[in-house]
Amino acid sequence: MKHARMFAPLALAAMLVAPLAVGATRAEAAPRRAPRSTNAASSKSVGYRQFTGSVVALDASSITVERGGKSPKQMVFERNAGLRSTGDVEKDARVTVYWRDEAGKQVAHRVVVKEATSGDSR
Repeated sequence: MKHARMFAPLALAAMLVAPLAVGATRAEAAPRRAPRSTNAASSKSVGYRQFTGSVVALDASSITVERGGKSPKQMVFERNAGLRSTGDVEKDARVTVYWRDEAGKQVAHRVVVKEATSGDSR
């Protein structure tokens, strides 16, 4: 009887430690996913990036947007054939451009024109 009381905690500890020693953790038991391919077809499924600023230049094939502030930056976007926009895209308009990198070029797919507020001082 004494031996049974003495070995019971050891048996319980062995049951708790044994799965860890074998390597059956939850992360290892999960099925492995196949790595994503890096071909041109998968780049189409990548989401859009966005850039917000003021329109500096505008022509039939491109839009140039400039962001000010602590880290000023200027980006030139090519227009996609199916470009959608909300509002009139014109010079000095504040816009958000949704774009993708296609073959090393920034291509704008959607432009959202921000409405000027009454407190906006330009």
